[in-house]
Amino acid sequence: MFSGIVEETATVVNIEKDRENLHITLSCSFVNELSVDQSISHDGVCLTVVKKTDKDYTVTAILETLQKTNLRYWKEGTKVNLERSVKADGRLDGHMVQGHIDLTATCTGVKEVEGSWYYSIRYEPKSEEHITVEKGSVSVNGVSLTVVDSGEKSFQVAIIPYTYEVTNFHNIKPGTVVNIEFDIIGKYIARILKKQSGK
Repeated sequence: MFSGIVEETATVVNIEKDRENLHITLSCSFVNELSVDQSISHDGVCLTVVKKTDKDYTVTAILETLQKTNLRYWKEGTKVNLERSVKADGRLDGHMVQGHIDLTATCTGVKEVEGSWYYSIRYEPKSEEHITVEKGSVSVNGVSLTVVDSGEKSFQVAIIPYTYEVTNFHNIKPGTVVNIEFDIIGKYIARILKKQSGK
């Protein structure tokens, strides 16, 4: 379980193809604190550390993950948002993020407004549960954000300067593919309503 509060961005230093899988090696400032079998959110995708050295660590993405996320576009030098799992005795500063990506979406616009940035995101829903509501929560590349404008197949989020600098949002531009995880509470409510309506 994650909160959507990114700790820092890691850098992809190597990608090795193994049949349909990719072994992805990254470097970050807290690599010495990591352990094999640890779960870490990478751009919102929960991946397990399978190997580590003093300088970097490796995770493995299987075919299903590559098909459903933007990991298939990563290359050496790509900046990736990192978050370690929430501690049971810690504060939940963002919202409940599982690290299970629902779909990828495309940035359709970026607008700077007096020190903050507005990102417009468009997606193709794959179920009735893939919705946003204004003032609700959504995870974009693993970042917990508040929806400021919600449409049927689109939404907009606003980014403060700190988030812009600390995450990879400063690299997102129109056409960039991002990972989306919709609010788990909203998904449960949508599922319950669907069952009650008999559809």
